[in-house]
Amino acid sequence: MIGGGSDIEKAAAESGMPVAFLKECEEFKYNDGTVYPDNVLPVSVFADMRNQWRVGVNGATGLDFGALQAVPIVRRIKDDDEYDDIFECLRIMESAALEEMRSKS
Repeated sequence: MIGGGSDIEKAAAESGMPVAFLKECEEFKYNDGTVYPDNVLPVSVFADMRNQWRVGVNGATGLDFGALQAVPIVRRIKDDDEYDDIFECLRIMESAALEEMRSKS
């Protein structure tokens, strides 16, 4: 967790990401029935990757997928097909997140 409001504002200033986006990531509950059961693991991995954004002069450019290599170990994913599905879902969520961030800047 990022912590209090000032920590989120500091993280936003350092990363160039909107404060509202970081707050939404921090407060998001993915296992309360708002996400289809098949998507809980990909959404939880996306939430875990919230501090793995590559950032350029104009803000976020995409997720650092090098960090994703640890996911199968941490999440105990042994099935390559499941890992491939998660990766594909992350790409979709990354694209949507970037679109949303850019629309608010």
